Amino acid sequence: MGRLEVSPQGLIDTAHRLVGVGKGLLAMDESTGTCNRRFAAAGIPQTEEARRAYRELIVTTSGLGDSIGGAILYDETIRQQTKKGSSFVRVLTDAGIIPGIKVDIGAKELAGRLGEKITEGLDGLRDRLKEYSAMGARFAKWRAVITLGDGLPSRGCIEANAQALARYAALCQEVGLVPIVEPEVLMAGGHTLERGREVTEETLHSVFNHLYTQNVMLEGMILKPNMVLPGLSSTNQESVETVAAATVKCLLGAVPASVAGIAFLSGGQSAEFASARLNAMNILARSTASRLPWPLVFSFARAIQQPALEIWQGKESQVAAAQDALRHRAHCNHAALQGEYSATMERS
Repeated sequence: MGRLEVSPQGLIDTAHRLVGVGKGLLAMDESTGTCNRRFAAAGIPQTEEARRAYRELIVTTSGLGDSIGGAILYDETIRQQTKKGSSFVRVLTDAGIIPGIKVDIGAKELAGRLGEKITEGLDGLRDRLKEYSAMGARFAKWRAVITLGDGLPSRGCIEANAQALARYAALCQEVGLVPIVEPEVLMAGGHTLERGREVTEETLHSVFNHLYTQNVMLEGMILKPNMVLPGLSSTNQESVETVAAATVKCLLGAVPASVAGIAFLSGGQSAEFASARLNAMNILARSTASRLPWPLVFSFARAIQQPALEIWQGKESQVAAAQDALRHRAHCNHAALQGEYSATMERS
């Protein structure tokens, strides 16, 4: 394992607790800019206190730990507290939810590659990871973005992002944090399902080649991929079952069996589509002759939070109703892990 200085079994145990016990992940790691944009669209003041209040609404939702195994926080969030003075890390931990942290600093323009991006944040990352670990984080997340288009993505873009993901993952494991590796092939555009599958598979092959080169222990990491989808503006929007079959086939061809688990991002899908497609994948996994080597779970942000945000609107009087909506969406996705989600749940 080379530079790994911590217990490999500790990383494996944490990864299993995150995705191997029939629960998923809640991505509440929106940057300040992203959170403010969503607040502006909902007519909510874009202030630090409003962001703190919203995140308190989320972490204090009763019963959330029944469906959620881990929560990904942002730098601002991991430092915040409830009105009563309890840190969000402590509140989550007491609820049986493992706290994690987003550590990349965002996607920037990739030099010499018009229309493509590279995720930055490796400079000083070792020290930041140590600080987050001391604050109670037990896993981390880094997102890369791959854009489809005319002549895109380039091999240079895929390789640059794959290498960055691998270097990040190795640094995480060095300090005892489970890395969530997120190479997102964006669903914007008019590409076909087959084109989405082709690029997703190429990207995953590159990512795992670099993870191997950087001595990353696959049993102690989690993959956070996109589902294989046609572009949002494609005229051929495939069925839920077709998407599920294409995604599972792609993963079987590109993801080593030793990976601890796969936690899908929602990538801008509606809450209902994200749940239905995840549900179809888990039904498929149970119907195949040989079970999949890894659990298929969720790591959703908007697909869990958006209904609650729309109900809350920054009003204290709406907190309870917003928490009901958040708990309901978490429950729907928990059901999808068992292949038991249905559209009738949306009307309950």
